[in-house]
Amino acid sequence: MSTPAAGAVTLAPRRSSRFVAWVRAWRAGLVPFDEVADAIAGDEEHLVADAPGTWTDVPLPEALPTLAKLSPDVIRLVLPAPGDPRGLPSPGDFAGAALLAGEAVVAGGLGLIPQLRTHTSGSGDIFETVLWRVYPLPADAPAAAHALPDTAQAEAELAAALAETTAALTRLDVAQWRPELAGALEALRRPDGTTDLPPGFDPRARRLFARAAVLDRVLALAGQAAPGGAVNNYEAQQRDAALRPLTSACRQALVAACNAPLSP
Repeated sequence: MSTPAAGAVTLAPRRSSRFVAWVRAWRAGLVPFDEVADAIAGDEEHLVADAPGTWTDVPLPEALPTLAKLSPDVIRLVLPAPGDPRGLPSPGDFAGAALLAGEAVVAGGLGLIPQLRTHTSGSGDIFETVLWRVYPLPADAPAAAHALPDTAQAEAELAAALAETTAALTRLDVAQWRPELAGALEALRRPDGTTDLPPGFDPRARRLFARAAVLDRVLALAGQAAPGGAVNNYEAQQRDAALRPLTSACRQALVAACNAPLSP
């Protein structure tokens, strides 16, 4: 029988992280174009809205050629949060939408943000699609996107934050109200294929991405309300304060891994 923790740790990494990793590898000539859309979408249906030269939503493979002339160095992942807008261009529609979504792609003069949409068929079946909305970016966007940590710095910060947060959560006796977190944390030691990067990324970037991608899902679970009202408001505030440094370090680890230099 599956548990919430099992679901949390088997979900694919953030959609923007896979988009950036695979599109960068394609633009570096390391993976063929025909593989990119499937690697990004997995078993989901991905559409793109407002892509240049289009008048309606189009399937992801039809929109990707818009990025065909870009260098991999100008395709960047950003994972902003309130109070931490690192990587975003100057304020505007894209920056506001990226902060709301918590993830985005900067690709030259364009920004892309994934939105999960739920639909109901005529027969009552519910299904989901992912819509990538494209935004034109101000001229300072590529420069802003480079003000981010490298993999060595991000790896050290993630390790320190993980040790600090684990100790804090132990003191708060989180296991009492979230016992399934133990299984989720165990998954950090055995990442699977959903947390792998395409060819071209070095071993440190791969290791960092695998760890941070799983941890990102664990943090999403830990931040949810405890079942049955097992945590009061004070305990929830203590939990959130304990998780905040690790959440920030995890986001920057994903960014550093996906934006790392590529090699043949």
